[in-house]
Amino acid sequence: MEATVAERGQITLPKAVRDALGLTKGTTLKVELEGGRIILRKNVDDALQKLRGRFKLAEGFKSTDEAMRALRGRAPGDPYPPPSEDA
Repeated sequence: MEATVAERGQITLPKAVRDALGLTKGTTLKVELEGGRIILRKNVDDALQKLRGRFKLAEGFKSTDEAMRALRGRAPGDPYPPPSEDA
């Protein structure tokens, strides 16, 4: 895919790229330089911030970590259990 730089330095991202990443008008992209490459990254911080506080914990859980331990057996940041000798 190609994009052409316009007179004012703007580019239009191909529709396939916009659709694949869910980019819409007003979406913020992070621009990074890596050697001779331009890296564009979708800024997910905004999306996460909009969701913050919209979901409630299931009945009986005091924290997100407690709910994660009940569902997955561990929460982010918990140490991995040692491998069992049966494995």
